Amino acid sequence: MPLIVDTDSDSGSTSNSKIRFGVDKTVAVIGSGISGVCAAAHLLKHGLSVTVFERSNGAGGVWKFDERPPEDPPYVYRPPSYGDQHDIPTSAVFNGGDTDFSNLEVRFAPPSPCYVGLKTNVPTPLMGTTLGNWPEGSPASVSHSAALQYIRSLAKRSGLDAVTEFHTRVEDVRKTSDGLKWRVTTLALDIEDGTLSARFTQKVRDFDLVVVASGHYNMPRIPQIEGLKEWKDSFPERVIHSKRYRDPEKYRNQNVLVIGAGVSATDVCKELGEVSNKTYQSTRNGRFDLPASVLPPNAVRVASVEKFVPLKARFEGEEPTLGKSQPIPGSIVLTDGTVLQDIHQVVLATGYIVSYPFLPQLHADKAVDADPNDELIVTSDGIMTHNLHKDIFYINDPTLAFIGVPYHVATFSLFDFQAQALARVFAGRAKLPTQEDMRREYEQRVESKGRGRFFHSLVTPGHEIAYVRDLAEWVNSYVKETGGEPMPVHSEEYLKEYKVMKSRLKGLYPEVARNDGELRELQE
Repeated sequence: MPLIVDTDSDSGSTSNSKIRFGVDKTVAVIGSGISGVCAAAHLLKHGLSVTVFERSNGAGGVWKFDERPPEDPPYVYRPPSYGDQHDIPTSAVFNGGDTDFSNLEVRFAPPSPCYVGLKTNVPTPLMGTTLGNWPEGSPASVSHSAALQYIRSLAKRSGLDAVTEFHTRVEDVRKTSDGLKWRVTTLALDIEDGTLSARFTQKVRDFDLVVVASGHYNMPRIPQIEGLKEWKDSFPERVIHSKRYRDPEKYRNQNVLVIGAGVSATDVCKELGEVSNKTYQSTRNGRFDLPASVLPPNAVRVASVEKFVPLKARFEGEEPTLGKSQPIPGSIVLTDGTVLQDIHQVVLATGYIVSYPFLPQLHADKAVDADPNDELIVTSDGIMTHNLHKDIFYINDPTLAFIGVPYHVATFSLFDFQAQALARVFAGRAKLPTQEDMRREYEQRVESKGRGRFFHSLVTPGHEIAYVRDLAEWVNSYVKETGGEPMPVHSEEYLKEYKVMKSRLKGLYPEVARNDGELRELQE
């Protein structure tokens, strides 16, 4: 069967135009978490030449536990284009001790926010992929180590180990001067076997296509609250972002303020329920806050923070020290007038900034989310990825694609479906609409959902199912013309489990509660 000839012109004419997609194309995949593994695996299955770049030493993404926490970012506003990476001279050569080498790895590839007690919060039957099943007998919720093992098993059986460059981070991605390819600049940490010696090697390579699968959880969002930076500067280990949280034992018998009421914030509060003296969970009553009813007995929901009052005592020397049992010598004023005192630790579970630092030309750190232009993917707010067709293809140049943008989803399975659609387009077995039609569909979605964090959410019952069904109907409409297997949709067993899950969640999310857990879209 012939493949579709898709060009960079809306008319479809192939004269004087570069053919964009086909099995002869080279693809760079950035990241080897579950989204990158799914993308690369399906691209390989469809015959494309794939190279995966992963900045850490192994696949797994957010599920890869590292007891070493990443460094905290500066407690001042940093625009999204900065990302979480640290600048390292490309000519640097390293020879040092164990501690120095460990710090070097952390700076080069900041570890994920995975903590000791992290488990999946979506039932395992909803987290499978077409690349392979979970091990027989897997419980409904599995540990981070089990999730990591599953991801790595998919990578191995799909042949990704042979095409993945580990300890290699992507520094820059931009079009070549003729506009025909993507120039990808990478920096590799080359470690000499059996030694603590390393050097950094920069490479520049050209690819026909690029897939961004770098995940959501990289650049911490630090709230700009009066007095917070002073507290952080004075007691850096007492004030952290939840990306650095690893184990509750540190907080035993202490009073802890957790800022945020999303899933991660609530998980931290639950873990602290076993050890802390008192946990205060501060919230702004956001749209995706979990209810206070899920908190442990020693935790209480309080109002949002207005300011951190300047510290009472003045300290001499480089850094003040406190005994473990001593609280921070200051107070915290909440927006309802409540004053918190005797707080030992502050955990900022305030989420993450959308950031693709290797695409600086598509960021506008001074533009606001409410008024982006057609070129940008990220504005100063860092709360969404703009200008994507079906949350996958960059509308202005769909040779750049993203996997893993939607959230409030069954991540593993949803990203697998996205990757299947992507692979069919990149292989030339399905055709994108014209740029004009993609733009029109995108603007209609903006009009319907509004810009902002909710834009990518599929929390409303049935929306995730409808999204996958829409992808499948689109790419399968070309099967007769191009051959190949049709893209599947969710099974009946999956839909039954999904309905049960949404019914359970209706007490947690307003979007679910408003629909009373019913899957209206499935009944159309």
